[in-house]
Amino acid sequence: MHQLTKGILIAIEGIDGSGKSSLAKNLHELLAQKYAVLLTKEPGGTPLGRQLRAIVQEKKVPVCPKAEFMLFATDRAQHFHELIVPALTAGKIIISDRMSDSSVVYQGYGRGLDMNAIKAVNEFVMNSIKPDITVYVKVNANVAIDRILKRGENLTSFEKEEGGRFIERLAYGFDELYKNRPDVIIIDGNQSQEQVTQEALIRLRSLLR
Repeated sequence: MHQLTKGILIAIEGIDGSGKSSLAKNLHELLAQKYAVLLTKEPGGTPLGRQLRAIVQEKKVPVCPKAEFMLFATDRAQHFHELIVPALTAGKIIISDRMSDSSVVYQGYGRGLDMNAIKAVNEFVMNSIKPDITVYVKVNANVAIDRILKRGENLTSFEKEEGGRFIERLAYGFDELYKNRPDVIIIDGNQSQEQVTQEALIRLRSLLR
């Protein structure tokens, strides 16, 4: 088992159906053969987060955009306190399926909330800690929705909105957010899971050194 001199925080981002969750699991399985690795997600990485995840995804009661973001921010604060900071201190590699950029895209580009306010709250709840690298799995909205339906899964409240136009805004938002970002690896999510995983591993090697 290789011991890192410091922990590494890797965020996996993309719209639902992009293959980001599969990539996160595959990277965890491979990296855990050599390193101490924590696989987690937002929302839902902690017991509190799982309750908050149900609220925002099922929407059994109406939730306004600002309240929606604050629920995600609450999840993120608990996530960092309970899992992320201790794992970084212990020198682990952390692979998180979604992180703060998802709020910028979903509540910023998607809902139209003030992005500077979102970023300020994120910085506060994350103790000014940022991912060392973000892996963006890029696909368009139609491909993502088709994959979700082919898996036999129900669309979440996000995916049902506006007949797919909401997801189109999300895909556009991720593309805009990650233009010219040196801390972001962009991978074509139209490839097979194996190809996406291998490309991610190759491009993460310098960070793991």
